[in-house]
Amino acid sequence: MSEPTALLSLATASPPHVFEQVAVGEAARILFADRYRDFERLFPIFQNTGIQRRQAVMPMAWYFEPRSWPERTSAYLAGALDLFVDAANLALDRAGLAAADVDTIVTVSSTGIATPSLEVRAMARMGFRPDVSRVPVFGLGCAGGVSGLSIAARLAAARPGSVVLLVCVELCTLAVRLDKLTSANMVATALFGDGAAACVLSTGAAGLRTFEDAGEHTWPETLGIMGWNVDPEGFGVIFDRSIPGFAATHLQEAVTGILQRMNLTPTDVDRFVCHPGGARVVEALESSLGLGQGALDREREVLADHGNMSAPTVLFVLERVLADPPKPRLMLSALGPGFTATCVSLAA
Repeated sequence: MSEPTALLSLATASPPHVFEQVAVGEAARILFADRYRDFERLFPIFQNTGIQRRQAVMPMAWYFEPRSWPERTSAYLAGALDLFVDAANLALDRAGLAAADVDTIVTVSSTGIATPSLEVRAMARMGFRPDVSRVPVFGLGCAGGVSGLSIAARLAAARPGSVVLLVCVELCTLAVRLDKLTSANMVATALFGDGAAACVLSTGAAGLRTFEDAGEHTWPETLGIMGWNVDPEGFGVIFDRSIPGFAATHLQEAVTGILQRMNLTPTDVDRFVCHPGGARVVEALESSLGLGQGALDREREVLADHGNMSAPTVLFVLERVLADPPKPRLMLSALGPGFTATCVSLAA
């Protein structure tokens, strides 16, 4: 019987610029109110997101000027690399390992394009071996933290005894656009933050948790719910207003099906660990999963402190949940472009 894959460590990292949500709302009014007639109608979004502050790779003044695709890419390459190194070094330190011990690196990021990818750009700074296997993953969006953990765990199991480093880096704020006078861009401006998270996994060792199983459910004909539009200035966000309602209506059936394929039922889960896309999404998750209002307390805390960072956000939540009194089985869950629900089960 093969040895289980253990989550040896988990670490998170945030960029240096802190934006208080009140200040973001005031800045948005300066930038959009005179040009976008629906701004005042949408302004309550800034007050109702559940966010108190966020972190960004660039100072607020940077966002007051139109930015080209090359400028956004330059900011992404510099900021994402710094966050990659910070999160990865801390995760390796917590696992008692060095960069030279890593056999495989899974890099998850959907908010910028880097070729060569981030992990090879980090080689000189971190000291990865020349023979390390590299697995860059793009396009998973908010589901990337959970799907990335699944990919990393399966790669660790495929090569018993190897060390797999997962790093999720997202710079969502770089997608805020001055030229997009749309409700989706207002929501993005109200929600997005930047951050990174890293995990170290391996077999044959004790860790924080043991990987049990993973599953996904993709709904057909839902490509327009979430994702990017790409134009000469960069990424433009696709956020359909139906996301909270869609989650409330459809998530329970999808998660129940995923659990059935794991030979589990919802009652076997001691704590759902969810990606908090926004305050309304958290409420929809609690309703759909039958958790009771207020059950996703750590999700609300992370949202308040960091905003929606896309892929790493659920790992920020997991870090806090792991600091709580232990519960036997955790089920990570996130929704991402596709439109897809993805889950990972972790056992004590």
